Amino acid sequence: MRLLKVATCNLNQWAMDFDCNLNNIKHSITEAKQAGAVIRLGPELEITGYGCEDHFLELDTINHAWECLKEILLGDWTDGILCSFGMPVIKGSERYNCQILCMNRKILMIRPKMWLANDGNYRELRWFTAWKQRDQLVDFQLPFEISEVLQQKSAPFGYGFIQFLDTSVAAEVCEELFTPSPPHAELALNGVEVFMNASGSHHQLRKLDVRLRAFIGATHTRGGVYMYSNHQGCDGGRLYYDGCASVVVNGDLVAQGSQFSLRDVEVVVAQIDLDAVSSLRGSISSFQEQASCKTLISSVMAPYNLCQSFNLKMCPSSPLKITYHCPEEEIAYGPGCWLWDYLRRSGASGFLLPLSGGADSSSVAAIVGCMCQLVVKGLLYSLVEIANGDEQVKADAIRIGNYTDGQFPTDSREFAKRVFYTVYMGTENSSEATKSRAKKLADEVGSWHLDVCIDGVISALLTLFQTVTGKRPRYKVDGGSNIENLGLQNIQARIRMVLAFMLASLLPWVHSKPGFYLVLGSSNVDEGLRGYLTKYDCSSADINPIGSISKQDLRAFLRWAAVHLGFSSLADIEAAPPTAELEPIRSDYTQLDEVDMGMSYEELSIYGRLRKIFRCGPLSMFKNLCYRWGTRLTPLEVADKVKFFFKYYSINRHKMTVLTPSYHAESYSPEDNRFDLRQFLYNVRWPYQFRKIDELVHELDGERIHLGDSSDAEKLGVTSDGGGGMGVAAAGSGNPNVGF
Repeated sequence: MRLLKVATCNLNQWAMDFDCNLNNIKHSITEAKQAGAVIRLGPELEITGYGCEDHFLELDTINHAWECLKEILLGDWTDGILCSFGMPVIKGSERYNCQILCMNRKILMIRPKMWLANDGNYRELRWFTAWKQRDQLVDFQLPFEISEVLQQKSAPFGYGFIQFLDTSVAAEVCEELFTPSPPHAELALNGVEVFMNASGSHHQLRKLDVRLRAFIGATHTRGGVYMYSNHQGCDGGRLYYDGCASVVVNGDLVAQGSQFSLRDVEVVVAQIDLDAVSSLRGSISSFQEQASCKTLISSVMAPYNLCQSFNLKMCPSSPLKITYHCPEEEIAYGPGCWLWDYLRRSGASGFLLPLSGGADSSSVAAIVGCMCQLVVKGLLYSLVEIANGDEQVKADAIRIGNYTDGQFPTDSREFAKRVFYTVYMGTENSSEATKSRAKKLADEVGSWHLDVCIDGVISALLTLFQTVTGKRPRYKVDGGSNIENLGLQNIQARIRMVLAFMLASLLPWVHSKPGFYLVLGSSNVDEGLRGYLTKYDCSSADINPIGSISKQDLRAFLRWAAVHLGFSSLADIEAAPPTAELEPIRSDYTQLDEVDMGMSYEELSIYGRLRKIFRCGPLSMFKNLCYRWGTRLTPLEVADKVKFFFKYYSINRHKMTVLTPSYHAESYSPEDNRFDLRQFLYNVRWPYQFRKIDELVHELDGERIHLGDSSDAEKLGVTSDGGGGMGVAAAGSGNPNVGF
């Protein structure tokens, strides 16, 4: 038997904080060595942090990375253990995203990334060049200050593997695993047994299964050990890297780290019998045949043994059942951990949330409550196993909660009272139901809650307006026009934003607390897509933990959180119909979100996925929805819905340019600054596209009439308004958010 012990890790790195990153790296190496591992794998670009973005263009960033690597190699950190470190490297005129493979204080090989991630949230081609010389390793001259102290002038650079005396090891960097022809396929044919994947993979709802199936598939049919390391946490932006460091052997998961955790360092160890890899490969005839005519890949010889012989004290790790979180748990833990990282690294003392008693702001309150529960639990437990507490979590909690005399949080509600303000900003249009629901939820979470009436501020503004113009606007239900109705609603919404920031900056001072509070936003992804929000209202905040989560997922989360987080009032909140409460309530009229929008949240979710994930323009969306909705809607009705969506999507697209930075959780997010890059000034009539839809509607209706459909032409409504018809547009005419 050839027994090998390996360690991979989740690291909570922070872009451009080299001290933090270096300490986490050293901590992970120490844990790996203590466990007896002889291979330690860290995440992609771990020395700098993955999210440096345009800082990668600065020579300082490259130089500081080399300085950190020098500090590691001058110490005993790599003695007796193969370590893979991620950092940017400049070779000649090109900048590469590299894995530096080191052992015994020497650089054995530098492996540049060959296939760069350049879609979705990833922009690697903006900063790095892909390595294209796959047929050879070249000699790389190390920087003078490195070569001088290491007494090593150069290192092999390129695509290849390291041949040890008893096994062979190769790197595969993040995106390369997911390419049509991944490197591990031909590396396996060249005899490589251990694959090390350093990754920078962010959380997205329901995404983990795709990732794990890729690890399993990499070794299921060709054998091998697949190690995966990832970042975990918020490294300075909208993304939460969701860890899940893993080890897979011959298609079986034998070690899995946490997906969500507050810990800065988590090391996952596995013990492997490499003879099992050789045995599997030898039993697959097709593998043997393809290996016999393989393309040779360059290698570097390393005169070291990594394996141990048969040893009863070293038992190979057994296959595990894969651990998945349900989407509701992902919504609780992912944004909760992201908020904690943002809070402790921003220098703030807590959060302030305008809590309306509706589903969205209540979801945010529940997520903050979950964060507080995780912090208290983190002092004694990780999310995966019982531990002796996390000292960094404890230190951060004591500082943020302003504890003294050796005290620290032991109750989540007591901790929430110290770090979380909620404020209900009611008007004459607000109901007692939402007011009481907000108060009850605040009590369950433990927040410091305020109930504020803002009618006086609104009245003062209207009086000022009347003094200036001689007119006083009225609501539509009181005989006012749509313009007046819209203006009155926007005044309320924007006053709440101003008051929220005022309270966040001054309430800590009022209560003799240090620092400031971060204002939390609470608009969801569907409202952003439709533009169903007032520009610079309470959706304008410092950060938003639910900005790319759909309304449907949030409602499921509320039902789950009512039971599993202990916030029972969320059940009543979820059951209530969504309403902005910006118009007067009358016996014959109550404002409802879906009526205002002219579409349901379910429909919005469908539009969003077709627009972004399936890359549909108006015509393609119409065709897809004819298939999906054809049994209950005529082509004209489908066309009207598509036109209506695209009209208001394009009218309100400008709001995405000032959207509050939001946790990224959904693949159809309309977030303009990083993810969904599109213009914000449209011809909202879409004349060419809508004309094509009209032509197709005429064609489809003609076919149905010709085939003897029971619907006649008048019922089908085959007349057209020349491409600009909205069909159901009147339903949204009272929307408080059109174009503002």
